Amino acid sequence: MAVQQGYFLIADITGYTQYLSETELDHAQSILSSLLNLLIQHTRPPLIISRLAGDAVISYGLEGNFIQGQTFAESIEDTYVSFRRMVELMVRNTTCPCKACRNIGSLDLKFFVHYGAFAVQKLDAHDELVGSDVNLLHRLLKNNVSQALGLKAYTLYTDAAIHRLGLDHLGGLVRHEEAYEHLGTVTVWIADMHPVWERKKRQAQITVTPDNELIRAAADISLRQELVWDYLIQPQHFNVLVNARKIEIDKRAGDRISTGSVFQCYHGTGGAQPLTVIEWQPFERVVTEFPMPIPIKGVSAMSELRLEPVGTGTRLVQIMSKSRGPLLGRLLGDRMFRKLKPKLDDDMLRFKAHIEADWAALNPTAPTQTVIDEARILAAARESLVSA
Repeated sequence: MAVQQGYFLIADITGYTQYLSETELDHAQSILSSLLNLLIQHTRPPLIISRLAGDAVISYGLEGNFIQGQTFAESIEDTYVSFRRMVELMVRNTTCPCKACRNIGSLDLKFFVHYGAFAVQKLDAHDELVGSDVNLLHRLLKNNVSQALGLKAYTLYTDAAIHRLGLDHLGGLVRHEEAYEHLGTVTVWIADMHPVWERKKRQAQITVTPDNELIRAAADISLRQELVWDYLIQPQHFNVLVNARKIEIDKRAGDRISTGSVFQCYHGTGGAQPLTVIEWQPFERVVTEFPMPIPIKGVSAMSELRLEPVGTGTRLVQIMSKSRGPLLGRLLGDRMFRKLKPKLDDDMLRFKAHIEADWAALNPTAPTQTVIDEARILAAARESLVSA
């Protein structure tokens, strides 16, 4: 077995054992199968599903073709938000009086992330990960995080994962230590997931409305939304879309690119044109505001990039809004951008070709994502119920 370097991710349902022991098995099995199915659907390339472990989905990603640290952290957060949304919908919509249905709200989710060496051993229909780093991550499933920090839902990053993903300065992380026989003290970093869900529920939505739309262009890209998003937030690829000589990012909102960050775009030999992020919805859309390049001050417009699933790929849509500001400036700005519609179409097609070619070059023999159907999900749930 060849030894490889990469990332391991375990998504583990919190409260699973107690939930099973206190509820009716037939309804509990259906509920847990639905939640596991959601976790599987959110485990997307470049992550590869290794196997199911009853209440957990275990996956891995190879170092050479992995996404950026910020995108990976946002992917985990997106999975958590979807999980909490499903749990709340189940709670709201059920009328069944059984304990399994009444106690759905007790379930939560936590994640474990590590980076290290491993080998893949083929066993029946799944990939079994082996190696000391794999063993370490499984040991970390048993920890004192809840007792020490009072958290029920969290992401645990090992020191190795944090440094390799470049998340050393990610806001909200809490340093924590765990001690294990034969391993000694292990330093980990904990991100509380509950504030992520609360922010998502409160977040205002900014978008270019149909009555404010000026022009749009679109391209169907043969990559999943997470990968297209990952390319969009990298300056060396984003500049292909906006046709800039170079792009610099001012992360004014903190250590991540998010609302308040500014993309400084340099076109030709002139100064930078700032694109200020006013809406940041990972894997869905980003909206920026920018001053119009016309001789009248106080005129601005918005650009929205939307990512929509299309089959196994993504439709990337770029929408330019009508100008805002003094009347004459609005007229000049809108007239200028209407003339740029053919260029916008060309930019989208060039970006599509660029990132598809780049991903193909990085993944000439990329492994196919493991497909796990409903029968396997139910089988894993039943196995867990029997052994619980």
